Amino acid sequence: MRNKRIGKRTMKMQNSPTIISTASIVGPKEGKGPLKDKFDVILPDDLYGEKTWELAESKMIQTALETAVQKVEKQLDDIEFLFGGDLINQIFPASFAARALGIPFCGIYGACSTMALGMCLSSIVVDGGFADYALNGTSSHYCTAERQFRFPLELGNQKPMTAQWTVTGAGSALISSSGEGPKVKYITIGKVVDKGIEDGNNMGAAMAPAAVDTIYSYFNDTKDDPNSFDLIITGDLGKIGKQITEDFLKKKGIDISNVYTDCGLKIFNLEEQDVHCGGSGCGCSATVFAGYIYQKLLKKEFNKVMLVSTGALLSPTSTLQKQTIPCVAHAVVIEND
Repeated sequence: MRNKRIGKRTMKMQNSPTIISTASIVGPKEGKGPLKDKFDVILPDDLYGEKTWELAESKMIQTALETAVQKVEKQLDDIEFLFGGDLINQIFPASFAARALGIPFCGIYGACSTMALGMCLSSIVVDGGFADYALNGTSSHYCTAERQFRFPLELGNQKPMTAQWTVTGAGSALISSSGEGPKVKYITIGKVVDKGIEDGNNMGAAMAPAAVDTIYSYFNDTKDDPNSFDLIITGDLGKIGKQITEDFLKKKGIDISNVYTDCGLKIFNLEEQDVHCGGSGCGCSATVFAGYIYQKLLKKEFNKVMLVSTGALLSPTSTLQKQTIPCVAHAVVIEND
């Protein structure tokens, strides 16, 4: 019965689920970056009219989800599944958004890999004939992530140069059994990989081995040619993690250097914006895909893309208990017919 399996880790979509719509919303810092013209909404401030940053993040993901549905003139009642999550304890921003939307909800947690994970699950239920419309989305917020995982902003702690800047943003994708748009062709679900990194300010180095494992697994399973892609893009490895991924894959005999970049490097200008090694957070790959990449696919400027969102599965508790950082990466291959 495993007729949709290619190799050990990769699944081939037989009915080519279509990404018929996306939406993206970002904060003011992201709205001043290189992709500022690619987002649907740029917030004037980080609170979005709410009393707390966490409520602002929930409003952001709700806006992104609603906007993706509205763009194709559908109703919320038309959507059969909603997959969503974020970085905050008990994924309450996504859960509160789901409360407002009234769509059957599967809360998911993949840390910063959540965008690709949601796209994988949405594609599975649509390709399997369980739904005609599946919506997914995720978010992050600089201020909520700093408060939970690092230090309160009021302390003014200095970041080491290996650190990255958590993106304030939310992105969504609506996947359908029919319609116009780029198609999901393959997905590769990641394994949890932990190479013993303990430093929460060096996430790129921690997550890179998981990205290497997933990308290598895809090419080993499918025998595809890296240079057949217009773009292979990881989620939020930043400058250090991107270089590690590229180097490690070369050692395994896979050279992606001609087509490879990272969402954390695309969303900010590293020379002009003080983000150290680049962007991170669930909203990083979510907004870059929902804005920049999806528009390129629609215009046929990209025809074959691999999105590999990466996530560090640590928590405040695991950090206090001096545990190393387990990481995961999920891959989605998207093509135009």
